[in-house]
Amino acid sequence: MKKAADAGKRSSVETVPANPYLLDTSALLSFIEDEAGADRVEQVLKLATTLIPWPVLLETYYITIQEAGQAEADQRIALIKQLNVKILWDMDEPTLLIAAKLKASHRISLAEAIIAAFAIRRVAVLMHKDPEYDALTGLLPMEALPYKPSVAAKRK
Repeated sequence: MKKAADAGKRSSVETVPANPYLLDTSALLSFIEDEAGADRVEQVLKLATTLIPWPVLLETYYITIQEAGQAEADQRIALIKQLNVKILWDMDEPTLLIAAKLKASHRISLAEAIIAAFAIRRVAVLMHKDPEYDALTGLLPMEALPYKPSVAAKRK
């Protein structure tokens, strides 16, 4: 697990990107679990305004409960709150309507539609490692981290 204290500090030498970054659940879990792409997430946490919408917290919490238990889930939420991020707790009507249109027009989950809508409304770069977002290419700025090998690739 990355250190929250180090990840939240900005370097005074490097320039701050113009657009904020918005982390998807997959990017946040990559950082927490020190997977491929964790260093890039850490870099963004240091250099850019970083946003985390509430569905990312919801997914991170329930996935962690399922995979590692309640205590680990509580610890991860505490870690996230220590990061230099802005948590987006509220969803306004325009964000809701954008999410609905994305869900209606593309083969993505409801959570991904909501997260992408937050990124569109905030003119943020959506950082993720979820190939489901490929369906939204060209609709918003995105930065894909290294994808996990597919189940099919593991079986070969």
